[in-house]
Amino acid sequence: MTVIEVIQRSTEFLARKGVDSPRLQVELLLAHRLATPRLNLYLQFDRVLTEPELTDVREAVRRRGQREPLQHIVGSTGFFGLELNSDPRALIPRPETERLVECVLAWLADRAESALSALDFGTGSGCIAVALATQRPNLTVHALDCSAAAIALARENARRHGVLERICLWQGDGFAALPEGLQFDLIVSNPPYIPAAEIADLAPEVSAHDPRVALDGGRDGLDCYRRIAGEAPARLAASGRLFLELGDGQAAAVSQLLRAHNWVVESVENDYSGRPRVLRARLGELNQS
Repeated sequence: MTVIEVIQRSTEFLARKGVDSPRLQVELLLAHRLATPRLNLYLQFDRVLTEPELTDVREAVRRRGQREPLQHIVGSTGFFGLELNSDPRALIPRPETERLVECVLAWLADRAESALSALDFGTGSGCIAVALATQRPNLTVHALDCSAAAIALARENARRHGVLERICLWQGDGFAALPEGLQFDLIVSNPPYIPAAEIADLAPEVSAHDPRVALDGGRDGLDCYRRIAGEAPARLAASGRLFLELGDGQAAAVSQLLRAHNWVVESVENDYSGRPRVLRARLGELNQS
């Protein structure tokens, strides 16, 4: 079977299974198996696949047809110009979270000469921690997650990009897992923010394959924001900043609960689809005393 025949037949199969962008998905799977850039496939339409290649591609397409995420099948995903290991141990990094990293780096740009420390609260795959560490060599990053499996994945990604020596990994339930008295110049988090009752209605790639603990924000999606609002002040330096990724439609509610804990909300930035996505806040005067 030739490359073009595999693309055509597999595209039809994935389309019947309800997979979005089925041809692109097939081309990415095929390019991964043949270890070639996707666009090179267009120069190889008449190439005949070997039996081992065809067997592997068929299995990958079958898995994708069962709505297993592409990132889990190929074992990696792109994030902020980095290729990161990706598997069921942690949430697959999303493009929206790249916007969170951009906003953090913009704030850090005015402090380029300072040796600062950051906490990535709920690090998951380590995508935020690794991206910040690679962009800011003088930044010490602490990465915290309740999941030991996620911490193992974050460690792999930090090692993959040569920043493991500048990322301190902590496993445990919230801020209490950190050494007493440890404070940060920056706290950043992409917390679970999906209302529990809505998880079952998400695409199968998410609801059946992302860890529920990385999705479930409680009844209204705000449980983790409440925890951060109440507990983060003791961990943030007086001149520090808090950056939070927001779920769709949550900007007003998160801003309100932060203000109720005496935070000052400085800005809410949109993502590239125009949705309010990144909130920046600082400690109020009462929290600094």
